[in-house]
Amino acid sequence: MIAFVSGPVAAVAPDTAVIEVGGIGMAVQCTPATLAGLRVGRPARLATSLVVREDSLTLYGFADDDERQVFELLQTASGVGPRLAQAMLAVHAPDALRLAVSTGDEKALTAVPGIGKKGAQRLLLELKDRLGEPIASAVPGARSAAAPGWSDQLHTALVGLGYATREADEAVAAVTPRAEETVAAGGTPQVAQLLRAALQTLNRTR
Repeated sequence: MIAFVSGPVAAVAPDTAVIEVGGIGMAVQCTPATLAGLRVGRPARLATSLVVREDSLTLYGFADDDERQVFELLQTASGVGPRLAQAMLAVHAPDALRLAVSTGDEKALTAVPGIGKKGAQRLLLELKDRLGEPIASAVPGARSAAAPGWSDQLHTALVGLGYATREADEAVAAVTPRAEETVAAGGTPQVAQLLRAALQTLNRTR
């Protein structure tokens, strides 16, 4: 198992970072929040989990060991693969997931793309004794209170991809109505989806 990768950030894409390790570029699948903390050319250390399939080897990266542990525990529930587990961590911080499961917060889980009402109910039952209690206070339905909001995450991710601050500001403004519609409907803006939309906006203006 590859427990972590450490080295200069060679590239950052909407859902992947490339970390140079011993002259080799390691492609690591990451959540938008994790990617937002990376800068091309600067050193980084990501906790990792290697998922082995018959036709692929995929390395998933996390900001810390706790996030990786939750990622792996989530996959012990039936129907939860690495992509859904990562989507859950893209919407909720580890402690927010622990709190949602420990309090039976169905709405928090249905905020994750791909999880419906029945799926949320099943996950609450299966994960109740697996994730444990929250380590610190967290708010269900959002990342931890100390974590930046969707607009800050999106802006940081765009700057990390090499766009100027002004371009990032304009792209965030362009997708804000879409995010506000999601909030008005009781949902949580998905940074990964907004990032794709923002990149499309930037590509049209270039």
